[in-house]
Amino acid sequence: IYEAHVGMSSSEPRISSYREFADDVLPRIRANNYNTVQLMAVMEHSYYASFGYHVTNFFAVSSRSGTPEDLKYLIDKAHCLGLRVLMDVVHSHASNNVTDGLNGFEVGQSSQESYFHTGDRGYHKLWDSRLFNYSNWEVLRFLLSNLRWWLEEFKFDGFRFDGVTSMLYHHHGINMAFTGDYHEYFSEATDVDAVVYLMLANYLIHKILPDATVIAEDVSGMPGLGRPVSEGGIGFDYRLAMA
Repeated sequence: IYEAHVGMSSSEPRISSYREFADDVLPRIRANNYNTVQLMAVMEHSYYASFGYHVTNFFAVSSRSGTPEDLKYLIDKAHCLGLRVLMDVVHSHASNNVTDGLNGFEVGQSSQESYFHTGDRGYHKLWDSRLFNYSNWEVLRFLLSNLRWWLEEFKFDGFRFDGVTSMLYHHHGINMAFTGDYHEYFSEATDVDAVVYLMLANYLIHKILPDATVIAEDVSGMPGLGRPVSEGGIGFDYRLAMA
């Protein structure tokens, strides 16, 4: 798997485009015997230095590198070269921007009437971002439809879910040294609503695209993370262990 950030793929000191990446970089990736490209920073984000992880619009292509049609051109060309394309999807948190982000819809309503949890639970202190309320059915519909849209509209071959450890636990994995003891994974610290969302997401993705590849970024080693939903697992195909 070749992980790539389109914007920084040029040898020149500027933001590169989807079409430039397709024409100049994809052939080199194929020539080096990779079979999959994982694209970072696809969803729109206002803070470029976040590498695309502070998403402001989940249903928009990052406009710095081109239009939606330009991204489709990249994916189509990758497929013509025999490359699969995975998208780095960020459903673990969202930008706290009010003017151009979902946080602008947070106007003091209850947690069940908002995208995010209220109070401290709704903020990730290290990331300076908002945290989704996965117990809200409308949030589930929003995120699940987001996955379906990227699969069907742009023909992605799967996803790499960012920040899964943060989703799985109320403590977000902060200052935790996971040793493998079950109590670290199955306790009141486990965010059951987030686990259920991830199970639904993986079920939906593989229902839409049975051949999809779905990867979880997780440092904890949650048991069952890579087992099928039908077996009681969370449903990911692979785990990316970030050190």
